[in-house]
Amino acid sequence: MLFSSITFLYYFLPLTLVLYFTVPKAFKNTALLLASLIFYGWGEPKYVIWMALSILLGYGFGLLVEKYREKRAGKAICALSVGISLAFLVYFKYVDFFIQNVNAVTGLQLSLLRLALPIGISFYTFQVISYTVDVYKGERAQRNLIHLATYIAMFPQLIAGPIVRYADIAEQLTDRKYSWKGTAWGIRRLVIGLAKKILIANQLGELCSAFRASQEKSVLFCWMYAIAFTLHIYFDFSGYSDMAIGLGRVFGFRFQENFNYPYISSSITEFWRRWHISLGTWFRDYVYIPLGGNRKGRERQLFNILVVWMLTGFWHGAAWNFILWGVLFAVLLTVEKLWLLKRLKESRLLSRIYTLFFVMLSFVIFNGETLGQAFSDIAGLFGGGGIPLVSQEALYYLSSFQVVLVVGIIGATPAACNFVRRISGKAAGSKLLNALEPVVLTVLMLVVTAYLVDGSFNPFLYFRF
Repeated sequence: MLFSSITFLYYFLPLTLVLYFTVPKAFKNTALLLASLIFYGWGEPKYVIWMALSILLGYGFGLLVEKYREKRAGKAICALSVGISLAFLVYFKYVDFFIQNVNAVTGLQLSLLRLALPIGISFYTFQVISYTVDVYKGERAQRNLIHLATYIAMFPQLIAGPIVRYADIAEQLTDRKYSWKGTAWGIRRLVIGLAKKILIANQLGELCSAFRASQEKSVLFCWMYAIAFTLHIYFDFSGYSDMAIGLGRVFGFRFQENFNYPYISSSITEFWRRWHISLGTWFRDYVYIPLGGNRKGRERQLFNILVVWMLTGFWHGAAWNFILWGVLFAVLLTVEKLWLLKRLKESRLLSRIYTLFFVMLSFVIFNGETLGQAFSDIAGLFGGGGIPLVSQEALYYLSSFQVVLVVGIIGATPAACNFVRRISGKAAGSKLLNALEPVVLTVLMLVVTAYLVDGSFNPFLYFRF
């Protein structure tokens, strides 16, 4: 079940809210857990068993880690828990990748398992690991199985993040506050996220699909595709994060922000402080720092950066283009740390052009179905393959999608948000402004609903995650 679906918006969510706010406080986590299991099992009920197993193992290991964390056994138990969680992830997500590469290297013909990837397994696996490691570091183990299961399976952030760390939400599991103001804020964020996903990301996704299906490539079309996908993945992913954060607030939870206008960054270092923030901080705290971070000399630090970014790329998908994507960022971050960061400060304009260029290039690699296709797409940006500069098809699609491209470019900056804030500040307390906001949100919701009823292009970008 997707957030951006009629089933979710007009059936599942209203019924869940009625149940959640009807039951007494002591049973709210139970209600939320029940709804989360139904949500997860809607499309693939058999994988609820694997999630339940992950939750039970996390619960048991958490208690054992707390009991023995002052002893040598505590570290071994924590490592075992992390190892088992990663084994589940490797089995479902990466085993065919390893088999394919073994076959390619050895000439063997081992059969692929062709397992369906459980939706959101990368996200909830990281949350189970977060819980166990946080307990090992001193966090109190959760003795209420329902509370822990609610944290791991909570549907608002289950399928596309943000990755919620146990230490950040432990108190909220037992003591969270509700208010009309918080609910209104959550609904506003949900509607904005839906609009970003349906009205911008999906339209840009259509342009990307048209490029992929085209037999009339041109340099202009390649650049349109690169720009469109760079905007598409931002609005799709940040839109889902907005929806998750908004839904969390409705249920009384405060989730970490996941995006902060990454495309205005002046360096790759800054970009990764603004893009998928919860993933970046997770790898920093649970991989980079345990490896030694920057405490063991420059060479070890650069090695740690390479490991973290190879793993970050591999986390996104079981293919070589994702690994290359991660390695590219490792190289760029290393170059910046060694000498480039100081030079980037000399010109804000050139530093932003540099950042956008390499981010866009990285996403062309990211979206390639194969490495060959990714390299072909990059070559096309510079006229590789003898393609013309302009084609009639490219001009047609430029004319058709120019509005959404402009809206996407503006929306990826703080310009629109800053404008609204200035207007709000000048008209603070204005009855007209207070009345206008729900009208605008209602209109957005009606337009989104019309697109969904029409059955418009509505892909789910995170099946492979």
